[in-house]
Amino acid sequence: MTIPSGLTTGTWNLDNAHSEVGFSVRHAGISKVRGKFNDVSATLEVGDSLASSKVNAAVKTASFDSGDANRDGHVRGEDFFDVEKYPEMTFTSTHITAKGETYDLTGDLTIRGITKQVVIETEFNGVAVDPFGATRAGFSGETVISRKDFGLTWNAALEAGGVLVGDKVTISLEVAFVAPSA
Repeated sequence: MTIPSGLTTGTWNLDNAHSEVGFSVRHAGISKVRGKFNDVSATLEVGDSLASSKVNAAVKTASFDSGDANRDGHVRGEDFFDVEKYPEMTFTSTHITAKGETYDLTGDLTIRGITKQVVIETEFNGVAVDPFGATRAGFSGETVISRKDFGLTWNAALEAGGVLVGDKVTISLEVAFVAPSA
């Protein structure tokens, strides 16, 4: 399969200031809590084909931000991410498959030392040159994981039945990469 138009070979670096790695999870069975990770690094290695291209990413778990300091502290603690013991979660792609206008980015996601294969449904949003002369490529992506698969099992029973934190976590990506310098 061919590389999307406008992507040149080489290592593209994530522009963290213009990217967001977000999440949502069901809370108390009635609403969703949303948030993001503020410290992310990633590279997109564009090869001559999709088969020779790959993505590597690292997320600092201490950068978890749901907008609520008490919840953020709890999630960073031992019940969830245990950021002292597991300071990063990582993603390493294993292959990219074109599916019409979208791509399946398959790879190994590691959280709390547990690695599982995930597929991120990805959309290529194009390439543009910014006013400062940098070439940027944009992507959107989403996947749903079971937090229990990664050892994130803490929960609390609700008086009316059910649990406080849902198992399914939607990870959403809005990312921009900057082309290698010429």
